[in-house]
Amino acid sequence: MSDEEYEYEYNDDESMGDNEEGSENYTYSDEENAGNDDDNDEEESFDYTDEEDEPDDIDVALENAYYNAKQLRDSGDVDDAAGAFEDVVKMETEALSSGNNDDSDYDDEDMKDKDAGGKSPIYGPWSYKAIKQLVKLHLKSGDGTKMMEQYERMLKVVGSGNAVSPNAVEKGVNGMLERVSSLYQGSSVATTTTSGGTNSSSSTDPQVWARNVYDSTLRVFHPKTGSSPNERLWFKTNLKYGQLLYEMNETSKLQLVIRDLLRSSGEKGGSADGAGGEGSDEGRSSGGGGASTHLMEISALQIQLYSRQKDTKKLREVFQRAMRVQGGIPHPRTLALIQELGGKMHMTNREFDSASKTFFQAFKSYDEAGDPARLRCLKYLVMASMLHASKINPFDSQEARPYKDDSEIKAMTNLVAAFHNNEITEFEGILQRNEGKIMDDEFVREHVSDLLRTIRTQVLRKVIGPYTRISLEAIARELNGIPVSDVESLLVSLILDGKLDGRIDQAGGILYKRAEKGGGAATDDGTSGGGGEGGTSSATTSAAGTASGVSASSGNAPMSVSGKGGGSRGKGEIGFGEDDDGAWGYSGSVEARNCASLESLTLALEHLTASVTSAGGKGTYHQIM
Repeated sequence: MSDEEYEYEYNDDESMGDNEEGSENYTYSDEENAGNDDDNDEEESFDYTDEEDEPDDIDVALENAYYNAKQLRDSGDVDDAAGAFEDVVKMETEALSSGNNDDSDYDDEDMKDKDAGGKSPIYGPWSYKAIKQLVKLHLKSGDGTKMMEQYERMLKVVGSGNAVSPNAVEKGVNGMLERVSSLYQGSSVATTTTSGGTNSSSSTDPQVWARNVYDSTLRVFHPKTGSSPNERLWFKTNLKYGQLLYEMNETSKLQLVIRDLLRSSGEKGGSADGAGGEGSDEGRSSGGGGASTHLMEISALQIQLYSRQKDTKKLREVFQRAMRVQGGIPHPRTLALIQELGGKMHMTNREFDSASKTFFQAFKSYDEAGDPARLRCLKYLVMASMLHASKINPFDSQEARPYKDDSEIKAMTNLVAAFHNNEITEFEGILQRNEGKIMDDEFVREHVSDLLRTIRTQVLRKVIGPYTRISLEAIARELNGIPVSDVESLLVSLILDGKLDGRIDQAGGILYKRAEKGGGAATDDGTSGGGGEGGTSSATTSAAGTASGVSASSGNAPMSVSGKGGGSRGKGEIGFGEDDDGAWGYSGSVEARNCASLESLTLALEHLTASVTSAGGKGTYHQIM
């Protein structure tokens, strides 16, 4: 090929594509060239200049200085790190003040005394970060005075304008509040102080630090009077402050916080003690989503307060109102706290069925929140179920089954199994050995006596089931050797509650039991006499089968137990009598017990015959038969 075949021509009259045959000429018009030039100019208009590509030198310097200061902090050079953070603040302050000299309303005196008070436009985001690090440094070193100075300074930066975004402000303030709260909770000083005062210096007492930090925060973000109003942050801070006051046992201050929270949420019935009035119920149950959520969070504080004060009336009122709130979406942990304390309230009032249901809901809420308190609440659920004498195993539920083999819950699982199997020895052994640290919980310890009484009552009813007469000592041995007086107390409770139809001979230590209600004719085949042959007489009985009571040996007729035909039954004989250990009950094998039952029936028939004969004569007897 020659060079002529690839000749490129630019012609005003020819268009691109009009080529001579046998050649490959490409021509472009001036109009098209002009279009290309416009495209090039347009592309060049989007190019960034060198000045825009490169960040400001001051920003780079501030960033480098800030992270160098953090490295000094991490290396343990606290003093050097504090100085480096101060240099960051000074550097940004000078840069901003020099850039705003022309239109700034602040004079040189304001620039020099930037921490003296009032809003200042010279702070920037790097100053906020540096001052926040200074607060952490002094908090860690234990210098409360310097910590408060820097925290007040940080709050002034927040109120200086738009130097810091609202999200950064909320995150930073919440972080500081959590730090001072956790420092108080983990401090040994806090455990030795009381609500009336403290013996420690204010510069070293975490309790004083926490109060000062919360008071300053609430003052700055107050919705009406604060220098930087922020209702959301103020409300959240007040809730945290109320929780801290509860842990400090500052009851009077907590009541004031609850009052302020109720007023801010539109609760007209809020009073000084934090209790809502009658007009607040409607607002609680039909408020909007945000208002309802706030009311649930306030209710959690109120319930904690009244629970500590043992004010059951107000506790029940607030709990019921909280459960009627509609539309709110509180945190599952908040709802769980309300339900847990509500369950404890039911337990105190011996409403065990309601307590078990409430504890179950609290357990599910804690489980949803992933809170370890779910195991504690599961223990309370198991305890309430046993006190209710429920036949349903709590670990059969889908929610509780995964925790059945947990090391902390295993002891409760064994306790439930022993309870349902009436294994009182194993039951008491688990409690005595404190397996799974069951007895370490104060609330469990308060109800251990009720637990023991419940299982002893359960075992007692099983023991006396087949008998009409049985000694209290024999019952005591079956109940793991408890005192006879405790056995008598259990029997009296059953009789008075209408769960046992019988009476007790306190002198002889014998229970005389009629047939269980609904189990057939009522009989009372006790015998009394002087021990002579044939000297039998009927026990005091109501002809109409009225309800029985408890009679002592000092009653109308002293009672003793004898065999058929008067006199005491020998130890070798079959039937109801005294065994080799000296206890009253059925002796012998199964066949012997069957014979004894027949003997008891025969005695009952003889007793009925004698009663009818004495009441109506022979004609009446034939009429009845």
